[in-house]
Amino acid sequence: MSTGRILVVDDEPQIRRVLRATLTAQGYEVTDARNGEDALAALRNSRFDLVLLDMNMPGMGGVETCRQIREGSEVAVIMLTVHDTEQDKVAALDAGADDYVTKPFGMQELLARIRAAMRRVPASVGGGGETIRLDNVEINLATRRVISKGKEVRLTPKEFDLLQYFVANPNLPIPHARLLQAVWGPDYGDQVEYLRVFVNQLRKKIERDPSHPRFLLTEPWVGYRFQVPG
Repeated sequence: MSTGRILVVDDEPQIRRVLRATLTAQGYEVTDARNGEDALAALRNSRFDLVLLDMNMPGMGGVETCRQIREGSEVAVIMLTVHDTEQDKVAALDAGADDYVTKPFGMQELLARIRAAMRRVPASVGGGGETIRLDNVEINLATRRVISKGKEVRLTPKEFDLLQYFVANPNLPIPHARLLQAVWGPDYGDQVEYLRVFVNQLRKKIERDPSHPRFLLTEPWVGYRFQVPG
């Protein structure tokens, strides 16, 4: 049985009922909200491990709700969307979602995505309690904190997992599929747009000039390389 607290956010009562029943049967503790405003209120009052967030809600949509969640929380977020275009996928990820699932979805697929979103790369993969320094950026692998110019930079859980994997594999070209499977899990490998969005976000947070990165480098037709000065 699984464990964890999940917040289901969807304006359709039937979807909320089905997800609540299914997830509760899997051992999760489930709370639901019918819109973005109610979701933000629930997150202020309680701790959750994951949010299932409908992208296409009236009023405050899923993208804006996700952005506001990310202003104060590192909870895992999976966006649920009826659209399967790259534009919508990128919008969801760019707002801070860890993953997205297209409606209609199979329940086993959704459960697998939930496990992947809640999965965390062990600290030992990135060198235990080691602290990495890059120019004016300090990465503490034990506390999962990043300090830039003396101020803490907030990373989403998956952003930190990806950065941690880069730190553990410096100066090596890492293929897209290997990165995806290491950070999201073995069922991933083709979702290159995930990496494009997440690497861009990391560059904004750790590079002096994100448009001309020194550390997170693109390896054309292969993947990425974390270049550490010698």
